[in-house]
Amino acid sequence: MNICIDLSPAVHSRAGLGRLAHELTAALLALESEHSFVAFYNAAASAQVVAPFEQMAQIPLKTTDKPWRMGVLLAHLLRRPQEKLFAGSQRYVDVFHATDHLLPFLPNTRTVFTLGDLTFLSHAHTHATLNRTFLRLMMPHFLRRADGIIAISESTRRDMERHYGPLATPSRVIYPGVHKRFHPVTDEGLLDGVRARYQLPDRFVLYVGTIEPRKNLPVLLRAFQQAAVEGVKLVIGGKKGWMYAETFALAQSLGLAERVIFTGFVADDDLPALLSLADLFAFPSQYEGFGLPVLEAMACGAPVITSDISSLPEVAGDAALLVDPTDVNALAQAIRRVLGDAGMRSAMGEKGIRQAGRFSWQRCAQETLAFYEEIAQ
Repeated sequence: MNICIDLSPAVHSRAGLGRLAHELTAALLALESEHSFVAFYNAAASAQVVAPFEQMAQIPLKTTDKPWRMGVLLAHLLRRPQEKLFAGSQRYVDVFHATDHLLPFLPNTRTVFTLGDLTFLSHAHTHATLNRTFLRLMMPHFLRRADGIIAISESTRRDMERHYGPLATPSRVIYPGVHKRFHPVTDEGLLDGVRARYQLPDRFVLYVGTIEPRKNLPVLLRAFQQAAVEGVKLVIGGKKGWMYAETFALAQSLGLAERVIFTGFVADDDLPALLSLADLFAFPSQYEGFGLPVLEAMACGAPVITSDISSLPEVAGDAALLVDPTDVNALAQAIRRVLGDAGMRSAMGEKGIRQAGRFSWQRCAQETLAFYEEIAQ
């Protein structure tokens, strides 16, 4: 069976869906299977095709994002098949896996659609207008045209059923995994290097992720100020997303300029050491389709405080403290509680490592491959 995977979010370094597409495909390639895998991606001129994806047959599409989306929209509305996209692959495609919330109109090809989240409906203000409009119009078409749907959490599947009702399309919940590089780092040289590279203090609360409205950083800043734990700083790691100005302005207005460190982008290779150095990982997101940063933090032994909504309780299990992400007081109390109790931090770290061990990319790949085989029948 020839399986074509849309690697667009991976080769263009899009945060959540990009990490999922990258890790899943790498894990699929590592499995011993009789199947062949083909890489599909748009905006080929700006794509970064890295190992191990060079070994795959390639279907690079020159079309950039907006024209590509418009082409898919018209193909669905006018019912114009897009199988000609595969003409240059020199092989027949049995299954096409859409990983980028974008499904070409492929009536003669079996298709699987990964649904990461429905935040364009539930948290519309966190999406750009054009993206929100496109997804509101097209998501019903994608979900009904797919031969199979993969939801990355039970929470995401419940959201899908709540917004779109019962679908005839078969669906599966297949959890993402955590990369093996995420484990407690004890090498003092590595730890000292990361501490120096990002100018980290001796003790700190850590957030890692994109700086954007849905991540709820204003609440974290207010809670950190209210917690007022002496000798502890707040480190916010991650690149600017959109509507980030409020976060930076609030840090200034709260008088936290000397107690908050914005690292900017954190290299993947530095993340395990950064997480291992943190006294506490705080992730009070308003919504997550899965919440991979929480899983990675737990895998590194960091005690975690996260939100009690969406998929985050599924990921955290009983290994984290769960709080209402709108409640500044509750978050501040949780921060004080964890930072003030070394024994609690140690116990949470051990439980987090065990909880993270339940998730692996190998298992994700095996379950996904079984779903491909089921859909192809």
